[in-house]
Formats: sequence, structure tokens, C-alpha cells
Amino acid sequence: MTESGGATRVFERVVAGWAGRWLRVLRDDLWTARVDPLPPSVWLRWVPHGVVCLAAFGVLLGDAAQLNDNGGLDAGPALLIAVAEAGAMVLALWRPIPAWWLSMAAMVVGQYAVRAMMVPDGYKFPWPWTAAGLIAHGFVLLLLALRVRTRVSLETLGLTVLATYVVQGLIGGQNYQPTGQLAVILFTVVVMFGTALRGRREARAELRQQTTLTAEERARRTLLEERSRIARELHDVVAHHMSVISIQAQVAPHLVDNPSDELRENLAGIRQNAVDALTELRRVLGVLRSEHPDSPVYEDGSGTAPHAPQPTLDRLEALVENTRAAGLTVTTEVTGERRPLPPGVELSAYRIVQEALSNVLRHAPGATAHVVLTHEPHGLGVEVTNTRPTGEASPSAGAGHGLLGMRERAAMLGGSLTARPRSDGGYRVTARLPADSRTGTAAPAPQRKDDTS
Repeated sequence: MTESGGATRVFERVVAGWAGRWLRVLRDDLWTARVDPLPPSVWLRWVPHGVVCLAAFGVLLGDAAQLNDNGGLDAGPALLIAVAEAGAMVLALWRPIPAWWLSMAAMVVGQYAVRAMMVPDGYKFPWPWTAAGLIAHGFVLLLLALRVRTRVSLETLGLTVLATYVVQGLIGGQNYQPTGQLAVILFTVVVMFGTALRGRREARAELRQQTTLTAEERARRTLLEERSRIARELHDVVAHHMSVISIQAQVAPHLVDNPSDELRENLAGIRQNAVDALTELRRVLGVLRSEHPDSPVYEDGSGTAPHAPQPTLDRLEALVENTRAAGLTVTTEVTGERRPLPPGVELSAYRIVQEALSNVLRHAPGATAHVVLTHEPHGLGVEVTNTRPTGEASPSAGAGHGLLGMRERAAMLGGSLTARPRSDGGYRVTARLPADSRTGTAAPAPQRKDDTS
């Protein structure tokens, strides 16, 4: 018996806690007078408001006449109840929760007033909901479901059904035409319809927001890609020549017997200016490559700027001569049958050779370089090798984006690029750039096992 009593107390506490939580939820959801105006329709603007006000006026006239003529109420009480029900419809345009309370109160007062006038053999009055009351409360529930959360809509529907059951099923009357079942069905349909419309409106609003965010993201990505292309071309075009200038200024005093101090000073100034220019260029490239200019992050892009110079392999010899003038011994070799190549392939091959020779100048002093172009039936092979350096390279502030840029150029064309040290202490850069000679467009090439791109 003691155990049974303890279990009962535990059950009572659980039920009491559950009931207390739900009462608090109902209080938070329904005991409020917050303003929640119905927004104007997108296409109809204020027409829905006018329709509700017109329907409220019809409810006012119809309900007052029905309560007075058929319900047996005096004109004053009948008009007061009708005003409450019509007013709830208009109030629901701005304050749906208080409007629901007002409509429920009008129903309860009206059904008690009519119940008191019922006689066994008299007129069977529609009860507890009058025809006008059904219309008015249906409008209120619809306007409420359009703006509040689904949980709140279900709470108001549940309390409406509960009140209808208590009045008609438990209290009842003497002689009436029951409208409770019709009211429950009608109100359920109205709440489901309003909830569906609200969900559709929220989904469309979220879709518009996502569309806006997608458009902004696309524009941001386009901007970043364009900035990356600009940074890439600046790196390929300007950095190479500035590096050459710096090397030439460094080796020039050794080419003259007994150079004067003034000459040495001028050449040192030229080299320092070139180094400073390279530093500033790298800073600008960092801003262009960064998603947030205030915090540069080096992210090399791919592609070519549409208005940038477009060198081809015809200018390769000039590039090699320029590099030789900087003090680097370079030999070239072209094998295979040369055929027309797409502009993108020629440009990428030129840039890969340019960047590879620049890296030899910067990181392998005293080395010799060898450039090999292999014209293949379905593309172009590029190989730049250098021997072991004979001196120590000066510190470089570069971030290693030259190799990344070369790999991206090859990958953009469906090719591959490898860059790795050789066993003799040198370095080798090998690229395969496939091209479809029939269409002039890049064609995918199979990946080799030793590719590291």
C-alpha cells in the first residue's frame, strides 16, 4: 500500500509538472496583446483589409438581426454581441490574439443569452454558434493563422473546439439547432488553410533571401576571380622583369674592370629600387588575392585577364634572351612537328617557362637552365630544368605562388604539371598541355602516376 501511494504521488507530480509547463506555454502564447499587423498584399495592396471590414459590417447587421428576431434578445444586447463579433474581425487585422479572445467572449455571452430564451416548442435557434458567429470567428482564426506560429494556431483551435464541446456537449440547451460539429470542421479547415498560406509565404520569403544571398555571393566570387586574374598577370608580367632588373644591377659591377664607386652606388640603388618595387608588388598582389583587403591572404587565381597582353611561343626567344642578359645561361630545344595551338595553350606554355626561369634566377644562382618544348600529336610538352646552383640564394619574400600558378594554368587546360628536385641537386619543371587541334580547345589528358599537381 505504501509503494502504491508513493507511485501515485509520483504520477501526480509528473502530471502536475506537465500541466504546469503547458499552462505556462499557453500563457506566453495567448496572454498577450502584441501588435501583429496584416501586411498589405503584394498585388492587391489594401484590398484584403477592405474585404474584412466589409465582411465585418455584414456580420454586424446579420448577427444583430438574427439575435433580435430569432434569438429573442432585446435590440441592445443583440447589437452589443454583434458589435463584439464584428469588431473582433477588424481587430484581427492588427492584434490577432486579442481579437480571438474577443470573438470567444462574444460567443460565450451570446450562447448564454440565447439559451436563457429557449423554450421547448419554440424556434430552433442555431446554437451555440450563430451563422454570423461562424463567419466572424472563421475570419479571426484565418487572420491569426496567417501571422502566428503553427503552435499558437493549434492552441487557439484546440481551445475553440474545447469551448464548443463544453457549451454544446456538457451544458446543452432545450430546443436548438446544433452547430458545434459544423463549427469544428469549418474552423479546422480555416486554420489548416491559413497555416499553409503562412508556410508558403515564409518559404517564398526565404527563397527570395537565399536568391539575394546567392546573387551577392556570385558577384563576390566573380570579383575575387577577376582580382585573382589581375594579380596573376601582374605577377607573371611585372615580377619577372623586376627580378631581371635586380639581377642585372647586381652582376653589372662584375662585368666592368675597376668600376667606380659612383657606378657601384648607382647600380646598388637600381637593385634596391627593384627589390622595393617587388616588395610593393607582392603587397598589392596580396590585397588583390585576398577576400578581405585589410587582411591579405595569398590565393592565386586561374585564367587570364581579358585585356592583358597575350604573349605566344613566338616571343619565347626574346624571353630567353632577356634572361640571358640577366646572367643566366639558358639553352633551348624544340622537338616534334610544330602545329597551330590554341591561344590558351601558347600563353600558358609561355608563362610556365617565364616563371620557371624566374625561379632559377632567384633561387639557383650560378646554375644553367635548359628549356625543352615537345610538340606532340595531341598537345605540347614543356620542360625546364636547371643544374645544381653554385652559390647561395638571397632570402626571398615570395609566398610560393609561382608554382601554384603554373599548376593552375596546366589544370585549367586539362593538363598536368610536376615540379620536383633532381638527384644531381638541380630542379625540373615538367608540364603537359593537351589541345584538340580540330577545335582549338583544350582537351582533358589522362593523369600520370608521377603527377603532383
